[in-house]
Amino acid sequence: MSETGKNALPQLTSRQKVEATLKRRYAAERRFRAYGLTAVFIGILFVVFLFATIVSKGYTAFEQTYVRLDVTYSPDDFDVKDLQSGDYQLPVRAALRTLFPDVTERSELRKLYGLVSNSAPALLQAHVVAKPALVGHGESVWVLANSRVDMLVKGQVDRALPESDRAVDDAEVKWIDALRAGHRLEKRFNPGFFTNGDSREPEQAGVLGALVGTFLTLIVTLCLSFPIGVAAAVYLEEFARRHRATDLIEVNINNLAAVPSIVFGLLGLAMFIQFFGMPRSSPLVGGLVLSLMTLPTIIIAGRSALKAVPPSIREAALGMGASRVQTVMHHVLPLAMPGMLTGAIIGMARALGESAPLLMIGMVAFIVDVPKGFTDPATVLPVQIFLWATSPERAFVERTSGAIIVLLGFLLLMNAVAVVLRSRFERRW
Repeated sequence: MSETGKNALPQLTSRQKVEATLKRRYAAERRFRAYGLTAVFIGILFVVFLFATIVSKGYTAFEQTYVRLDVTYSPDDFDVKDLQSGDYQLPVRAALRTLFPDVTERSELRKLYGLVSNSAPALLQAHVVAKPALVGHGESVWVLANSRVDMLVKGQVDRALPESDRAVDDAEVKWIDALRAGHRLEKRFNPGFFTNGDSREPEQAGVLGALVGTFLTLIVTLCLSFPIGVAAAVYLEEFARRHRATDLIEVNINNLAAVPSIVFGLLGLAMFIQFFGMPRSSPLVGGLVLSLMTLPTIIIAGRSALKAVPPSIREAALGMGASRVQTVMHHVLPLAMPGMLTGAIIGMARALGESAPLLMIGMVAFIVDVPKGFTDPATVLPVQIFLWATSPERAFVERTSGAIIVLLGFLLLMNAVAVVLRSRFERRW
């Protein structure tokens, strides 16, 4: 085609070119929005599924099966002058034999006695010591059932399975049904889950020791990481000169925020325990390790909060004759503090959910007693969850999910505090 023929073709203007592709661009935009909404919806579904699974498996941990026994404290078995040393298994076993007089064989009696928790004698001892007049008389008392009984009552043991595949055999099922028919078996709220320490018996295990250990560890972490993190952020953002040394420090702080948490555990093991000789498995060492881990997060959040303060605040204070320190301490820092507190709480929430660094310093030990101080042996909720999850006992499955619910509640509470602090103290310019 000649040049004249080419020039004779109609030329599209810029507006016409835009309008020609407008429909296609709008369609692409709608598809992009649809992809985003789909991704959000799928993410919400996964979160809902996760929470539903945890709650469905863990809410039963807040209930426990109890057995009502009519016990008699025979004067021949207990010395009124020394009630602490009595054999309180005798009235428990006698009450069970009274309920099932046809059980006489030793093996069957052993299974019958196993229907109640081994904490029943301690409960009776506490009753008699508190009220010595019970000796020679009797009382009706509710005692904890064994975890196997509890699982059957809660429907977590399939009765349709063959006896060899069940944790509860046919004779025990018969006895449990008889107790239920006689209104001697019922589910109640389980306060022991919140007031007991750890135990190898699932029906007696609680989270109080882990909660106290978590609280003490977080106190040490907050008292160390927050003031040091705020001071470092203020210096780097407001006073430090820009040169290679400060650039290197900033790069290393950002890199430390991405270091795997178990590395901090190895550092704590080598430095605080092996070098300084601090007590292993204590909230003090745990708090020190978590402080090292949360410091980069708090420093980065603190610097961001300081950057968010308008330069006009600094210029106005300096213009009125305030020194650099006075400007920062009296004007900039108070305005940046809500953001710093929010960053600190977020860092603390991350520390609350960590288990790997604490495993390295020995907080994986089986701790029965509730810690009384910062140097006592202790464990924390994430480690407690790890220990229960690895237990072969089926009853610890619900304890694991129940402890996860408690941990999530703690995390939600801390995040709610962060939101409230930000909304209450934040100023917008």
